[in-house]
Amino acid sequence: MKLIDGKQISAAIKEEIAGEVQKMKDQGEKVPHLAAILVGEDPASETYVNNKAKACKKVGFDSSTYRFPTDVTEEELLEAVDFINNDHEIDGLIVQLPLPDHIDNQKVIQHIAPEKDVDGFHPVNVGRMTIGLPSYVSATPHGIMELLMRSRIDTRGKNCVVLGRSNIVGKPMSLLMARNEEPGNATVTVCHSKTQNLAEITSKADILIVAIGRPEFVTADMVKEGAVVIDVGIHRVPSDKTKSGFRLIGDVRFDEVSEKASHITPVPGGVGPMTIVSLLMNTLKAAKREIYG
Repeated sequence: MKLIDGKQISAAIKEEIAGEVQKMKDQGEKVPHLAAILVGEDPASETYVNNKAKACKKVGFDSSTYRFPTDVTEEELLEAVDFINNDHEIDGLIVQLPLPDHIDNQKVIQHIAPEKDVDGFHPVNVGRMTIGLPSYVSATPHGIMELLMRSRIDTRGKNCVVLGRSNIVGKPMSLLMARNEEPGNATVTVCHSKTQNLAEITSKADILIVAIGRPEFVTADMVKEGAVVIDVGIHRVPSDKTKSGFRLIGDVRFDEVSEKASHITPVPGGVGPMTIVSLLMNTLKAAKREIYG
């Protein structure tokens, strides 16, 4: 079994991005600028946005965070999106989700200019990805494709099972794995909560991508010997073996599945580190006008 080390791969990509940014500076070009909108004071969202700001600083990007109280109106938030859309100094915009219940997530996402939608959630970018045009791909699927490529996992003609059908991970992941590119060219099956004979299907997968959102849902009997297993899940559970009283686990029961897998992502340290670095990659593309010119 070989660990697919997301920390190591993401660190290497950050170095590459920092090198590109230095070239831009040397040529007198504007450095990439990523803006984030954060509503409320959710600790997890706060941490995630702060980590994005730190990552931007590390690679030489400029970054801005626009903070709003929980009771901000939808109209006020849309006005903020408009303001950033029209600010030519800002290349990429993310809106930290979820938003409060009185705000329509999709309405806000669709208000972001597609050329600044570095999260890859806007229908225009999703549509472009679906038909194979250049686009911003959402961070987690993009990161997984980078992990597969940089780990030299051969996906051509392989039987790939994607467990989960969310708009953020499962659906785009299945499209990317089926596309006529490398990595890609896999035969893809999408499974979900209503799938019958699930273990029978997953146990035939050469590549198993798990984004079901259930702690340690996938067990050894559901995995083919020698499979590549990508665990997207992350869950905080009580533990009497850590100082914090908690530990992080994935959607896969790592201890037993790792005995059968040829390659597997750990939790933490697998897919997670790739999400922010994928966002940086998209922001660099936005700054260089590689997608929309």
